[in-house]
Amino acid sequence: MRELVHTVGRRFARVATRAVVAQPGLWRVFRGPLRAQFNWMASGWEYRRGPEALVSLEAALDREERLPARVLDLGTGTGKAARVIARRFPTAEIVGVDLSAAMVEEAARLLPNDLRGRVSFRVGDASALPFEDGFFDLVVLLNMIPFFSELGRVAAPGGTVLIASSSGPQTPIYVSPATLRSRLAPFGFDRFDEVCAGEGTAFIARRAKG
Repeated sequence: MRELVHTVGRRFARVATRAVVAQPGLWRVFRGPLRAQFNWMASGWEYRRGPEALVSLEAALDREERLPARVLDLGTGTGKAARVIARRFPTAEIVGVDLSAAMVEEAARLLPNDLRGRVSFRVGDASALPFEDGFFDLVVLLNMIPFFSELGRVAAPGGTVLIASSSGPQTPIYVSPATLRSRLAPFGFDRFDEVCAGEGTAFIARRAKG
């Protein structure tokens, strides 16, 4: 029964992603159901996928050209990506944001003590983030719907947006590189890179320093 619910959830996430990327105003229709879905899955989410789910993210982080001071992990879930980023950039401050309060609770519970001074988690809506313009040097999305206007707003001049998909095009929440390129370019992102690693893919968008 639980696996059936996960299958239905993956299909719903795929439909939601396509709809919201095409028409961002539809987010108000999908937000509540997706929040409920991820609240329900939070208790077992950490263990549904192993290290293979992070391979494309880690490969893309290898290409980061500078040490970021502030990093935003959007759709943080139980904080897997945030922990990887914190280990990779030991002087960075990382904020993980997720729509699901239950996911944020799990992320905080699983955070190792040695990272607690630099990594924090908060409940938030990626379509309306509570951060200043240009606040983050690096914005990471792992299997997360992108809200392009907010990505353009919170990424700093010279900053990077990294969008990783654990299973490439088979990921329920997936947006094609062509769409990512066309939707991020108007916000000043002018250097793009694509990564394939393991089962996954990642898209890197770098912004001019201004």
